[in-house]
Amino acid sequence: MQALVILGIVGFLAQLINGALGMGYGVTSTTFLLLIGTSPALASATVNLSQVGSQLASGVAHWGFGNVDWRVVPRIAVPGAAGAFVGALLLSVLSTERAAPLMSTILVALGVYLLLRFTVRGAPRGNLGKPLRSTFLTPLGLVAGFMNSTGGGGWGPVGTTALLASGRLEPRKVIGSISVGEFAVVVAGSAGFAVGLGFSGINFGWVAVMLLGGVLAAPAAAWLARIVPPRMLGALVGGLIILTNVRVLISSDLLPIGSGPAAVLYGGVALAWVLAIGFSWRAHRIDRAAEHAAERAEHPEPADHAAEPSRVEARD
Repeated sequence: MQALVILGIVGFLAQLINGALGMGYGVTSTTFLLLIGTSPALASATVNLSQVGSQLASGVAHWGFGNVDWRVVPRIAVPGAAGAFVGALLLSVLSTERAAPLMSTILVALGVYLLLRFTVRGAPRGNLGKPLRSTFLTPLGLVAGFMNSTGGGGWGPVGTTALLASGRLEPRKVIGSISVGEFAVVVAGSAGFAVGLGFSGINFGWVAVMLLGGVLAAPAAAWLARIVPPRMLGALVGGLIILTNVRVLISSDLLPIGSGPAAVLYGGVALAWVLAIGFSWRAHRIDRAAEHAAERAEHPEPADHAAEPSRVEARD
């Protein structure tokens, strides 16, 4: 029972992060499942299945609010689904000894990307521009979908950021289109794991509580996005992902180092994480001050005391 409660909280927190950043559910929840000893393939399969319901609800909500560009969705979702299916099959046939360091390497790379992306440049922003071409969307969908299955997350970090950086789609439609497309990706990924693994090893109790936590977090995610700066949240999540997955790499053959060097490595990662959080907070304060100054310049406040007209005494 305690494990189910913890997994429900993990699903809730992962969806809060995902709602605030437009990414992070798969990376965050997969990292935790690996941390408690779940095999990489089962961890990714559990995450994919738990996202089916939450992404359906999220996609419908975005559609209702007009946040979806239907010219983009099929051109990125179809190759994304294909990449997710292939990635799931590949991860299913790898042994746990080989898959664990592979997945942790991918997660560390995504964590480094999130940490640097949100620390140095802040939250991604886009502007309206030229129409997106299939020559850009098709390979983007393939890579993002493949990463989503093999790394337990990646559709949001890869897809959302690339679309925002392209400057050719409104930010709200980027998030909405990626959310709708992710439903096809997680369904295809789940189908790939079903073919490669079957459903016998999957704990559907875990899937259910993570899904429930994600659904409950959906309305709170909007509130969190207003309270916690995305720049800060990106730095926090990125550093946490790096720190937890470095442990897996150290215990594998990829980084066969002793306890002393391992402690130095942990300390270096932790120090870099703290510095990144401090830098992000300072940069956020500077950005907010600049925004307030711009608002005051556009809408100057009226003077407190109007000048009284001079009185001239008329003389005969």
